[in-house]
Amino acid sequence: MSKKHKKSKQKGEAKEEQLVAESKPRLKNKEYEKELRKLHVELVKLQQWVVHEGLKVCVVFEGRDGAGKGGTIKAITERVSPRIFRVLALPAPSDREKTQMYIQRYLPHLPAAGEVVIWDRSWYNRAGVERVMGFCSEDLVQKFLKAAPLVEKAMVDSGIILIKYWLEVDQDEQTRRMEGRITDGRKLWKLSPMDLESYKRWYDYSRARDEMIAATDSEHAPWHVAKSNDKKRVRLNIITHLLGQIPYKSLPHKKVKLPPRQKPGDYMEPDYPLKYVPEKF
Repeated sequence: MSKKHKKSKQKGEAKEEQLVAESKPRLKNKEYEKELRKLHVELVKLQQWVVHEGLKVCVVFEGRDGAGKGGTIKAITERVSPRIFRVLALPAPSDREKTQMYIQRYLPHLPAAGEVVIWDRSWYNRAGVERVMGFCSEDLVQKFLKAAPLVEKAMVDSGIILIKYWLEVDQDEQTRRMEGRITDGRKLWKLSPMDLESYKRWYDYSRARDEMIAATDSEHAPWHVAKSNDKKRVRLNIITHLLGQIPYKSLPHKKVKLPPRQKPGDYMEPDYPLKYVPEKF
């Protein structure tokens, strides 16, 4: 089979899978919670294995605003230890950091043995928001696109397991989610002038995404694209995929039994007038 025919066949299969995925009804809460519970158990097993083996895991999440990165990361981390699963979302660079080599401020946060570091946006800001919003020159973007695979190769060669996800949401679903942020008081903090500007520049982001993936989709650090129109499905799909990227075993553990409590002895409940929280519910 020629390379051209093989690539055409892969594109056709990917399109067919996309149509099947889009035709599925949204996942019900009950089914979602049932599957998520099982995956959480596996994530705890993975956590124990990472510590036991001293693994260094780095997971990158990228995608458009409203693609569901935050919710997916929360689904991964809500039942594991924050001391082992660390979530990072660096603020805008300081004046000092702006003078450093671009990747420099990210390096101190890479995982040590027994850690999983999850990036809610990463060094790929340069190929995305910084490029689209004009925060850096095109020359710097091109230098980054050439350097990123080399830096990631050095990371992988040092023993880091590097996994990169791009969450893909379509225009209609992004609009629905952005409008939801406007009307939901719990989500107002998610709606900044930058979010509105990125919403407007859909195709600028599309071009930036396409070039970024083409330049940095390497054998040692490939991009994994996940359709995220259904938030529940993408969370389950990504967790399942993540578990499959890191070979792990269930470690044996002793059966836990609660010990008997000590007797009160001469302890007396205090008569100090404690200030209780009003029970309005």
